[in-house]
Amino acid sequence: MSIFGKIFIRAGMAIALLSVAALEADAFERRGKDKILVIANRQKVPTMDPSIKYDASTRTIQNGVYDALAKYVGSPPRVVPWLAKKWDISADNKTYTFHLVKNAKFHNGDPVTAEAIRWSYARTLKLGKGPAWMLNAFLKAENIKVVDDHTVSMTLDRAYGPFISFVPWWYIMNPKTVMANEVDGDMGQKWMIENEAGSGPYKLKRNQPGTLLELERVQDYWKGHKGKLGGILYRIIRESSAQRAALVKGEADIVTGLTPDEFEQVSKMKGMVTSTQPALTAFGLKYNCKAEYTSDINVRKAIAYAYDYDAFVKIFNGRATLQTSPFADDIKGKINVPGMPRKDMAKAKAFLAKSKWPNGGFEIEYVYVQGFEVERQMGLVLIDALRPLNITVKMVPLTWSNMVARGSKVETSPQLMAIFATPVSTDPDAVAIQYHPSSFGRYYGTHYYDNKEVHALIEKARFLSTWEERRPLYEEIQKRLVADQPEIFGMMRKRMIVYRDWVKGFEYTPVRMTSELDLYPLYIGK
Repeated sequence: MSIFGKIFIRAGMAIALLSVAALEADAFERRGKDKILVIANRQKVPTMDPSIKYDASTRTIQNGVYDALAKYVGSPPRVVPWLAKKWDISADNKTYTFHLVKNAKFHNGDPVTAEAIRWSYARTLKLGKGPAWMLNAFLKAENIKVVDDHTVSMTLDRAYGPFISFVPWWYIMNPKTVMANEVDGDMGQKWMIENEAGSGPYKLKRNQPGTLLELERVQDYWKGHKGKLGGILYRIIRESSAQRAALVKGEADIVTGLTPDEFEQVSKMKGMVTSTQPALTAFGLKYNCKAEYTSDINVRKAIAYAYDYDAFVKIFNGRATLQTSPFADDIKGKINVPGMPRKDMAKAKAFLAKSKWPNGGFEIEYVYVQGFEVERQMGLVLIDALRPLNITVKMVPLTWSNMVARGSKVETSPQLMAIFATPVSTDPDAVAIQYHPSSFGRYYGTHYYDNKEVHALIEKARFLSTWEERRPLYEEIQKRLVADQPEIFGMMRKRMIVYRDWVKGFEYTPVRMTSELDLYPLYIGK
């Protein structure tokens, strides 16, 4: 019997032993008369700083404590005004003028002004981390101008059609608060790891890194609140079984990290609601194209053709679809690329025969998120798949922060890393840029894929003025990526979030990561 088969026999036995009745007790906590919503997530929040990082856990907290000029809502996703009540675009499509609401305040009471917008964008551009890549190729800090207290203009070096689609991810900080905590010219980076300077619907009350964060409702939030909620408790629970237990026992209201089997079992319990909408999130096994063994395209192709792609869908109990392109289905310009690898051992052996190691005899490292059962199962499938090629697999579970650290340098990035990546826009540039050198070292750029012709295509496609000009370039980029195989292009999974039926206001948009939550509209309706 294959390892894959054994996985599911064991999973079935485990589920058979579980209780099928959820407790009726309230899960939400109380602080006096206030109701506190409890969220369980496996991933810690490595920093509160919106200029530095924006993974799923970080962005969940950031969208609770910060605001941006605009925000994504709905499905299909659309950008709506937020701190900016409207914006104008010049005739040459290069200058964007944002007109701000006049009642927005930071958590210390300071007004949100055009200068705060200018400074926040300039800080992120200067630090060159987190979301900086989205705009730094065509927006310079000196071209962001304060027109008056409630008007700011941004002039691009050249026209860039998708510009507004990236604005929702650039959160606005209070420059006075941040710079009051500057140390040795760091622009407040050290302080901002565990603190915030936002204007969002919640403010940070307690931060116990690696354990929990507590957010407190901003009573006079400038946009108001839809429901009565005193705050949010974000608990880090890495093991999926512990998340399930917390939900069932009344210790959590929302869980985001159940295994597919646990999700199926818990979703049938009384009082549970699920979010299973499709997302833009794609899962792949990213090679390090500079590492020993996987620097050889024939080895990469051999592994890609040996993998059991049906396992991707089976592991998620059918809540996933295989990729037919490096681009997710809802990305503009996505095509079904001919020649996408599927399991074919004859081809796998033929490619390996053309490599420097025709008989295998080597070991590769597979790094995945500690406690993330589906990624562990994928590793077991990989072991099974590569055995006929005489390639062994060393499975290395790491915390997400340690995975990101490993992937940040080409010398330490593993030969294979399990990565879920969600584009920040439906524009194809949001995916293509992941394979450009500007993304090297980020969690989605651990492949260190070096093809200067493809890089040039990506750069050219970004700035062409019409879709008719851009479309053929993105078609070529997709084909070239499949040919070069910088990763095993896997599948697109659906969201698998479970919450108690008294949680109201849950909103969905596919540009959010599969475990990311929009905190603002949530409340307890009980």
